[in-house]
Amino acid sequence: MKTQSKEKISVFWGGLLTGAVNGLLGAGGGMLAVPILKKQGLKTKQAHASSVAVILPLSAFSAAMYLINGKVGFSDAYAFMPWGLLGAAVGTFLLKKLSNKWLTATFSALMVWAGIRLWMK
Repeated sequence: MKTQSKEKISVFWGGLLTGAVNGLLGAGGGMLAVPILKKQGLKTKQAHASSVAVILPLSAFSAAMYLINGKVGFSDAYAFMPWGLLGAAVGTFLLKKLSNKWLTATFSALMVWAGIRLWMK
């Protein structure tokens, strides 16, 4: 199989898996998107930034589906939005400042922490 075909298949399955995890678990798709994007040849910071660009439309679509199906009310999420936007601005600023080593270590630590929290519940 040609390399280009393998890349298309990898992008297809990576996108499908990222979208499914994002819709099922919340923004958990970003934890999959970053390694997949890095495997596609993006540098660490590019992969993290691109992951946000990938997750934004996926999250908006998932949120719309949950709202339409009555699974969540806008008022439930509204209180978190201003602080989430502030956090996004801080994260964007930090992405420029952190070295790839610290970014990878922070990302890894958060993945381990999230896994432990889920396992303990």
